[in-house]
Amino acid sequence: MQYFLPIAMLVVANIFMTFAWYGHLKLQQLGIIKDNTPLYVVILLSWLMALAEYSLQVPANRLGFEGNGGVFTLAQLKIIQEVITLVVFVVYSMISFGLEIHWNHIAAFFCLVMAVVFVFWK
Repeated sequence: MQYFLPIAMLVVANIFMTFAWYGHLKLQQLGIIKDNTPLYVVILLSWLMALAEYSLQVPANRLGFEGNGGVFTLAQLKIIQEVITLVVFVVYSMISFGLEIHWNHIAAFFCLVMAVVFVFWK
């Protein structure tokens, strides 16, 4: 549970973050947000979604950090979060925007996985 809970919270937090950062683009494509919608409205909507992200991200880092009784170093938490962010972004982009995966995407993901391996290496 010490490993699972912080990672699960980071995954959910990053789903909210991805929607906060890129969801408005899809909503604009769908016509839900009009092209003439003031930018401050879009920013406020994104901030509301980001609040949900921060409400999970901060506790996940506190729970997971070894200085608070967790099992991860600060560097490990950051690398885990970055990999989760990119995985969530790729899945979201594939579903919402039809992103096609090419060899260079796979190579980049392999490099990220290796970053996780190296940061956990004793």
